[in-house]
Amino acid sequence: MASIQFTENIGKTMPHGFAGSYGRQPDMIVNTFPAGGEANIAFGAPLKLSSGKVVAMGASDTAAAFIGIAGREFKSALNFLNQNVGEYAPNEAVSVFQRGSINVKCQKGTPAYGGSVYVRIAANASYPTAVVGGFEAEADSTNTIELKGCKWMGGADANLIAELRITTFPNVGVVNA
Repeated sequence: MASIQFTENIGKTMPHGFAGSYGRQPDMIVNTFPAGGEANIAFGAPLKLSSGKVVAMGASDTAAAFIGIAGREFKSALNFLNQNVGEYAPNEAVSVFQRGSINVKCQKGTPAYGGSVYVRIAANASYPTAVVGGFEAEADSTNTIELKGCKWMGGADANLIAELRITTFPNVGVVNA
């Protein structure tokens, strides 16, 4: 009888999972808001309020507008073969992580435990893959904003997914930003 080689099947590191998935429990607060605007909201995107609905953060936003991150708490990806991509359409209910640990894509920089978290608000031709509205682990002059109530909880995996912790409940009482 042949012996089973477990070392061929079990890796030495564990990937973080998918953007928008919670990183750990139970210290998390997730609220539900309707999706606004006309564009879809990707799982793991930073969010702000606009006319009482959530939209993805983008160009010219400020850190004060941040209210949470689009989670995949109750909705799954629509394509079975591509589970790492999912989104909310306008007017759908969005799970918004407002405190706790969540997995997000870090598109630029090397996240480290306790490191600062940035969101890109302006394009930079020197970094063509760094899209506006994406999370980053390093500042880029006036092209990024720092989210003071957020910290990286370690490095990214091979898919650029890293754990981000929202330590301070963001912008309680903000109606429009």
